[in-house]
Amino acid sequence: MAKKDSLIQGSIFKALFRLALPVVGTSFVQMAYNMTDMIWVGRVGTRAVAAVGTAGFYTWMSMAFILIPRIGAEVGVAQSVGRQDIDEAKMYIKHSIQMVVLLALFYSSILIIFRRSLIGFFNINEADIVNDAIIYLVIVASGMVFPFINSVLSAIFNGYGESRTPFLVNSTGLVTNMILDPLLILGIGPFPRMEVVGAALATVIAQATVTIIFILVAMRKSKLFSGLSLLTAPDSERIKKITKLGLPVAIQSGLFTGFSMIIARIIAQWGPIPIAVNKVGSQIESISWMTAGGFQTAMSAFAGQNFGAKKWARVIKGYLIGLGIMAVFGLFASGLLIFAGKPIFSVFIAEKETIQYGVTYLKILGLSQLFMCTEAVTAGAFNGLGKTIPPSVTSISLNALRIPTALILSSSSLGLNGVWWAISISSILKGSLLPLWYIIMLKRNSDTKHIKISSLIFNKSTAVNIS
Repeated sequence: MAKKDSLIQGSIFKALFRLALPVVGTSFVQMAYNMTDMIWVGRVGTRAVAAVGTAGFYTWMSMAFILIPRIGAEVGVAQSVGRQDIDEAKMYIKHSIQMVVLLALFYSSILIIFRRSLIGFFNINEADIVNDAIIYLVIVASGMVFPFINSVLSAIFNGYGESRTPFLVNSTGLVTNMILDPLLILGIGPFPRMEVVGAALATVIAQATVTIIFILVAMRKSKLFSGLSLLTAPDSERIKKITKLGLPVAIQSGLFTGFSMIIARIIAQWGPIPIAVNKVGSQIESISWMTAGGFQTAMSAFAGQNFGAKKWARVIKGYLIGLGIMAVFGLFASGLLIFAGKPIFSVFIAEKETIQYGVTYLKILGLSQLFMCTEAVTAGAFNGLGKTIPPSVTSISLNALRIPTALILSSSSLGLNGVWWAISISSILKGSLLPLWYIIMLKRNSDTKHIKISSLIFNKSTAVNIS
């Protein structure tokens, strides 16, 4: 049980970093998938980027379905391992895999059947962009089962405390995607130039490769994956437990994507350039929120295992250390987006007008990076305790405010920039309020209200080694 012990005893700083770095690496791998596509599709032109970006909202929406079994698996496995109950962990693994396969088949069917209506939602008048978006959506939806499975298998390993495995496996898929993208998009060598179609095919092939490798790795992990009986009927009570853990986060993700789609529809009135800027800019910004998401996952596993082991002082100290780490990173990310926006954006798109729009986008969104990071790590701390509702309520309510705020600000002299300000302001509010909620929860919890947070911060003997 070496993996388990590394999280519930010993140096907190080392334990958290040992878990977090591979998870962050895995998040960067996922980000790099999209960035690689954008770099090569950007060579085709702004209109191609707009097509991929439009269809991409529905692959983004898939997280609302993935997160139900993913969070259930991650938290369930982490807490079971903290209690040293591997049989219980296996039950979470079995049911989360069964759920994710069924959800993948359901969601991909919806995308394929209603493809024209889904793309039509954005009211894009350019026929070539609409047609490319539909084709991209259908191809990616046909292989949707692969990223669904990959995400849950990654969560299982992360919850167990073995975050290095998903990083290595997903990295293999990234390398595959990086090789295939230029070959299929631009038509290098014997391959025909397929542009948007090539980007979709490269993504599906890479994700399928990851799934195959994950299955091979899982077959060697008998301690976690033996005797799962995936073809037997699931237990309804276990499904309810997983759903209870994952549903609030899933609703949060789905609504976040929905709000973003409405924002995209508002942006569309300014034409294809702002659509492309929003897509590329969000990919650049994902450098910080993917890193924060990686620490969120690490914090969830860390808090979950120590919660299962009833080590409350360690749970709190781990949160404080994670919060400090992400605050430093958030400040760095802000500086990068604000002061280096032009050279960064130029990597993706060559058109000068688009770059000018992109630099403004990055400066405005750069102001909120610190707060986005504090929100993410706090959400992970809540999730690890099985309290997934507070982060979801905070995120849903403040993300919903983006829509009226964007409409009000964009109708003023700010114009398009008002939309970017609406997004940034909401992130600042989320990153301020959620940590406050977490601290209030600790002070009111009967298991933690006697622990003085200030003593954990300033007591050198507990700085990095609470057991």
